[in-house]
Amino acid sequence: MAQYFLNVKQESTLKVFSIHYLLSFSIFTSTETINYKFCPCTHFRMSLPKHTAAHAIPSHTLTRLAREWLAEDTPNFDPAGVCVGSDEVEARLLCKTAHSILAGSPFFTAVFNEVGCTVDWIYQEGAKIGPDAVTLTAVVRGPARCLLLGERPALNCLARSSGIATRCSQLQAMATARGWYGDIAGTRKTTPGFRLVEKYSMLVGGVSMHRQDLSGMVMLKDNHVCATGSITEAVKAVRSVSGFSSKIEVECCSTEEGREAARAGADIVMLDNFQPQELHTAAHALKEEFPALLIEASGGVILENLAMYFSPHVDIISLGCITQGCPVVDFSLKVQKAGASPTSTHSPMNDKIL
Repeated sequence: MAQYFLNVKQESTLKVFSIHYLLSFSIFTSTETINYKFCPCTHFRMSLPKHTAAHAIPSHTLTRLAREWLAEDTPNFDPAGVCVGSDEVEARLLCKTAHSILAGSPFFTAVFNEVGCTVDWIYQEGAKIGPDAVTLTAVVRGPARCLLLGERPALNCLARSSGIATRCSQLQAMATARGWYGDIAGTRKTTPGFRLVEKYSMLVGGVSMHRQDLSGMVMLKDNHVCATGSITEAVKAVRSVSGFSSKIEVECCSTEEGREAARAGADIVMLDNFQPQELHTAAHALKEEFPALLIEASGGVILENLAMYFSPHVDIISLGCITQGCPVVDFSLKVQKAGASPTSTHSPMNDKIL
């Protein structure tokens, strides 16, 4: 792999390099140590885009979640803090999963802010981490015992969030490559207590969150219909309390159920557990009869068979595998030994990300 080493005096000429080189960073590994060869251009912290999904997260929510995670991990004493003390240290955040999407940095930073540490990001939220086996992603600084208090909660969040965003990015790339421009969407099959992070990660990965919770949109599933007696009665009942601002979706197992739902006033029909060819036929028939109806495909859709469900008559494809069984991205945080040269991340060309 090509390496790019520049003399500090050459900083004024960096603008001639492509953004590819500005984002490149290489780390040489061995079984015992990690030796870094730093290039000044890789020290630059990337500036955030003007608008990001992170702006949708209230600051008090970040604080609340960070405090909950820290309290869960350290409910009382931290005996190990005695041996490390409060001397200032630096730790390097390393990504060990190539071709990943970075997601969860607001939560990672919030955890360390709570324990009096700072985070300087080299990669911005939503950035694709390259092909290297190990990539320097951020630098954390603060009192040793405090940094170690935040380490595991912050890494857990970043690993899970980045894993979901990476999978979402892969799914969206498949849709784009096939020329399908409907919505890839998540589900409510999320980890209890962690839904906000997982739904946010979907946004970073480029797909739809779907509804966030039961209050966000009405979805009448088979059990609702069974308990009510009919699709028509179920739609009528929920419409009476939902108001004009709420959409109603009905899970349907046949084309006829879809017609009943549409006639009853449903906004969205979910064709659940249809085989691909059956889905295409049913979606086409419903769209011809109800052009304004939104059609969602769900049930049995996974990464390997997603392309079979793409159809010009299907508006949404939702997948539980976005969150269930999704692999994480491997991150580690390595405290630098005393006397090691500090990592410079200062650059007048980029904003500081904290």
